[in-house]
Amino acid sequence: MLLKSITQKSIILAAMAALAVFALQVRPAEADGPFQKFAGTWRGDGRISMSDGTKETIRCRVSYGVGGAGTLLSQSLVCASQSYKFNVESQVRTDGSQLTGSWTETSRNVTGSVSGTVNDGTILATVTGATFSAGLSLTVRGNSQYVEIKPSESTDVQSVTVTLRR
Repeated sequence: MLLKSITQKSIILAAMAALAVFALQVRPAEADGPFQKFAGTWRGDGRISMSDGTKETIRCRVSYGVGGAGTLLSQSLVCASQSYKFNVESQVRTDGSQLTGSWTETSRNVTGSVSGTVNDGTILATVTGATFSAGLSLTVRGNSQYVEIKPSESTDVQSVTVTLRR
């Protein structure tokens, strides 16, 4: 009788352990990778500050496609102010926290790389090209996205800050 009781407890514990492992494997949070919060189309405006001290309003529209269970991100970005416009296409991937990828500024045919980190709706990255390098911060909070770009070298543009909404 004691052996039968121990065997039943062992079977129950084994079944519970198997269920726990299965539950860990199918948790929705694991299926949603770190780029999931960016998915969709966003629009908004902000400020572009030029090195000569002038500031202009800038309007942006960006679409993000997310794949690979939230580990792949494609971006199509168009921003324009009264005297400045840029169009950027990017493809980025992450292993969970580190990100790498490439970008192209389509109106000037300039390309480069992206590297950085992604964590809980925030991307902190460095964007580099042959003659350009900038720090980039993207943060999603609810239906708002906050973008800041700061070139590392002296360029015509000193900084860009934009708030986007879905």
